[in-house]
Amino acid sequence: MRRGILLLPALTTLLAQDPSDLIREPTVKAALEAAKVNEPRIIEEQVRVCEIPAPPFKEEQRAQELKRLFERLGLRNVYIDKVGNVIGTRPGDAPHPHLVFAAHLDTVFPEGTNVKVTRDGTVLKGPGIGDDCRGLAVMLATIQALDQGKVRTPGTITFVADVGEEGLGDLRGVKNLFHDSLKGQIDKFISVDGTGLGIAHIGVGSMRYRVAFKGPGGHSYGAFGMANPIHAMGRAIAKIADFEVPLDPKTTFNVGRVGGGTSINAIPFDGWMEVDMRSADPASLKALDEKFNAAVRAAADEENRRWHDRGKVTVAAELVGIRPPGQTPANSPIVQTAVSVSRAMGIREVLREGSTDSNVPMNLGIPAITISGGGNGSGAHSLNEAFDTKDSWVGTQRAVLLAIALAR
Repeated sequence: MRRGILLLPALTTLLAQDPSDLIREPTVKAALEAAKVNEPRIIEEQVRVCEIPAPPFKEEQRAQELKRLFERLGLRNVYIDKVGNVIGTRPGDAPHPHLVFAAHLDTVFPEGTNVKVTRDGTVLKGPGIGDDCRGLAVMLATIQALDQGKVRTPGTITFVADVGEEGLGDLRGVKNLFHDSLKGQIDKFISVDGTGLGIAHIGVGSMRYRVAFKGPGGHSYGAFGMANPIHAMGRAIAKIADFEVPLDPKTTFNVGRVGGGTSINAIPFDGWMEVDMRSADPASLKALDEKFNAAVRAAADEENRRWHDRGKVTVAAELVGIRPPGQTPANSPIVQTAVSVSRAMGIREVLREGSTDSNVPMNLGIPAITISGGGNGSGAHSLNEAFDTKDSWVGTQRAVLLAIALAR
């Protein structure tokens, strides 16, 4: 997940029930108190779950544990759907409004990564400890607090530990949720992702490509004068590096991985790169996509002309991920409720943009936001990722109150 900061607008629409009133209800007070009291145990659960590997496309082991925990916490109809999402329901007085409360199972780290978590005072260190082991822990804490507070909600809450949020997962978990497993059933959506106390209501879209340059290859001395796929790729990277993109709306590009070739003394028969492009603005993303595709074609053409089409290089750009952009308006009830919940708890926070599971419902026009899980994090997506647990219970309480407020 990646976030930016936007200015917070004034609230313009009255809420169905002011969270400052809701917070005084006995069952809600009991749930919030339970969330605070339980936090040390929740932190231990966060560590334990995080030490279960969940590399991209291989989330099964962690999913099985979340399924067990959902069942132990009393959720109904707990199951794992066809793509690997863990789904469990807490029935309300009625099926609707139907709120989905989600956090993602997967990490960016490949199979074999050491996922042992260490502790130094209040700071936990380990791959994925904040993104998104914190989200999973807050989700479990929310289920437990609602139960201990004996909270009854007018609407139903379905909790989901989803797959495929990171990297080339392409949001496959949430896409399946909305297009298959819970198609047509979801009224509102919250995801908990990462650390801090943010509220993201704008979904930054992305397009991701794997680009393959190919040629016949040959001996670096004996076949010199043939077109070189990696040289062509270098030309493409240079063109991409010189792109001019808008600052507002923020639009970005990145060549994240490269590879190819067989030996230092061989003209390669292939070269490949993976490219990520992002913007919250569909028009800007489309313009960047067109510029990118033109650049890779031009790079191959230039390499072939350089060597008079000897050992001609070809190029194919495969679209391997589309994360749709979207936005939940700042004056919508779900955003205003989230802001009011934070204010009722004394949290002052600006609205943000991000690239999260909420992109899918936002793009479909379904009210959705992503909140952070409290505490303070650093080094996300690195082996040095850390999570400071100091006052992390505030994030847990905020999630509990928000779930109650939106399930009505």
